[in-house]
Amino acid sequence: MTASEPQNVVLVTVDSLRADALGGTDSVSPVMDSLADSGVVFENAVAQGNWTPFSFPSIHGSRPVFTESEDIGLASTPTLAEQVSDAGVETAGFNAANGFLTDHWGYDRGFDEFEPFVDSGGYSKYLAAHPTIQAWVQLGTSPFRRAATVLSGGSDERPFADVSRMGDLEDHATEFLETTDGPFFLWVHYMDTHTPYVPAPRHIREVSDNHFGVLRMLTSHLRTGLGWEVDDRTLETLRTLYEATVRQVDASVGRLLDTLETEGHRDDTTIIVAGDHGEEFLEHGHLAHYPKLYRELIDVPYIVSTPDSEHQSVETPVGLDTIAPTVCDLLSLTPAAEWDGASVAPAVHGEAIEDRGPIVSAAVRGESVTSQPIPRNRADGELLLSARDERYTYIEFTESGHQELYDRTNDPEEQVDLCSGSTDADPPATVLDRLSDAVADHLATLDSDGTGAGNTEASDEITARLKALGYQ
Repeated sequence: MTASEPQNVVLVTVDSLRADALGGTDSVSPVMDSLADSGVVFENAVAQGNWTPFSFPSIHGSRPVFTESEDIGLASTPTLAEQVSDAGVETAGFNAANGFLTDHWGYDRGFDEFEPFVDSGGYSKYLAAHPTIQAWVQLGTSPFRRAATVLSGGSDERPFADVSRMGDLEDHATEFLETTDGPFFLWVHYMDTHTPYVPAPRHIREVSDNHFGVLRMLTSHLRTGLGWEVDDRTLETLRTLYEATVRQVDASVGRLLDTLETEGHRDDTTIIVAGDHGEEFLEHGHLAHYPKLYRELIDVPYIVSTPDSEHQSVETPVGLDTIAPTVCDLLSLTPAAEWDGASVAPAVHGEAIEDRGPIVSAAVRGESVTSQPIPRNRADGELLLSARDERYTYIEFTESGHQELYDRTNDPEEQVDLCSGSTDADPPATVLDRLSDAVADHLATLDSDGTGAGNTEASDEITARLKALGYQ
């Protein structure tokens, strides 16, 4: 390893982080934007699933979900942490209480230190199944808690009721950075941007220029919690709350960067930032991340910032299965032979990366889009697969054979289905054939019928946490 090569990697993944969540106004994401300004930004980065359990097998295992069974867990092939740990790199992983990213599904494998924070504590334990009430507790008591914080000389950087466990994650990551001698690989996964969007009031004020009050926030959470129609005012409020959670994560990332600097690690550490999937705000009729494969759910930020990198924008489509081989490449390690993704580290040095064809993503839909419980395994509903290139999005329902095709150049919001017969334009036959072939090839690599043995019974703690996230 040469002096110019990074000796450490910090992987920051953020739940439900849309591609357009970063790079907007200065008040939302100044820290992560600065990483983009000094690093490589992959403009066409694609999550390989519409939600966490379908996306993360590609991030940590560089293999698609359902490769070996109907199970949503990691495949038996080496994980990213296992690969780097076997080479002598110190590893730590801290997940802010996403119940899908636990040892139950194999996400502890290869980590010297691993903490998922799924043990519910305090009032969160009793309100685990009622995220809307959690929001009321947080926002409704915020004026009193803020006053107490000011009087005690404390900081209001963090939420007063830390439902997202950001404080726990940040404290553990900070302690790891203060004690490690390196080389190290640190993974942190933030949940603040996941529903129900309960940021510290300070960050709401920052992104809204003090235009949004607590009552308006509470009313919006009440409307969505009761299933009422989401009007324009409510939607605007939810988007503002979401932006405030992005700001909250951004501030935490900034504090971790400060710790890297203080501990003398910053000049030899690469920072990778990625969303695990996106978030919908009624673009296709719903909120959050139901089983769909449109761009608001699978377009994500993906930034690689090395100590000596310069800003570049890469248009070549890439999947998140490139993260694991990229980390190995940056640490001068050999990626696992079983991994599907290829390193994008050459882009850091200004080199072109190979266009490896359409990126395939997966979802599983029950009887309807909003069927509960949301399908977690392949046998729970119909498998949907999408294939995306630089211009087109193709979606196939693998049982019914239903097809959709969108031309994002002329239809960036993916509202005009070229396969529907409702437009004068016919779907380009060569495009349809190429993308449907990519889906067929992907389907052939999965467990043949979705009936392979899986590990689906979760602990009471994990089940409670999943309920807290709205997964009944």
